[in-house]
Amino acid sequence: MKSKSSIKAAVLSASVAAGMLSSCNTGSKEGGGADTDSTNAALECIMTRTSVREYQNRPVGRDTVEILLRAAMAAPTAVNKQPWTFVVVDEREVLDSLTAYLPYARMLAHAPLAIVTCGDMTRAIEGDAREMWVQDVSAATENLLLAAHAVGLGAVWTGVYPIDERVEGVRKALALPDNLVPLAVVPVGYPAKDSEPKDKWDAGKVMFNRQ
Repeated sequence: MKSKSSIKAAVLSASVAAGMLSSCNTGSKEGGGADTDSTNAALECIMTRTSVREYQNRPVGRDTVEILLRAAMAAPTAVNKQPWTFVVVDEREVLDSLTAYLPYARMLAHAPLAIVTCGDMTRAIEGDAREMWVQDVSAATENLLLAAHAVGLGAVWTGVYPIDERVEGVRKALALPDNLVPLAVVPVGYPAKDSEPKDKWDAGKVMFNRQ
């Protein structure tokens, strides 16, 4: 695992590059001039986000939950179908029931909240592109994770779809209708401790043009 300092260096490097691009722009609103402070904040949020599995015994307010959901719904979707539904779970009995079906979501037993990101098949594209809903809801789930980090919360993506027994288990626990397919369960809470982010940059996994 690379150190936190290396991650900060990566953020700085990316920020410098963004600043250079911004300085080459006219800076006018029409030209789309970048705000360097906003760029730095966005990059730092992305680079320092990490999966958080331990939480304080502290509730997450509904206003904060709405911020997370607004961020999730800001994600791009194929032909703007927005084929999603989000289920907010904050009742202890329901949170505990989910753990029976999700072997990698034991942290739900201590989380004050979870958000279940679902694909709504009544809004999905018809035909060969129907599975695009997975990309759409995945983008929304990542937005949710980043927003949680940005407001001082911790969260972790626990996968449901495409494992049939998990999908059916979550449907049963939440009494979901057949048109909703749970993609992920995201436990959310205030972190109980600091978590070290991983620097996952690997130049060897980058290709340009033909190889």
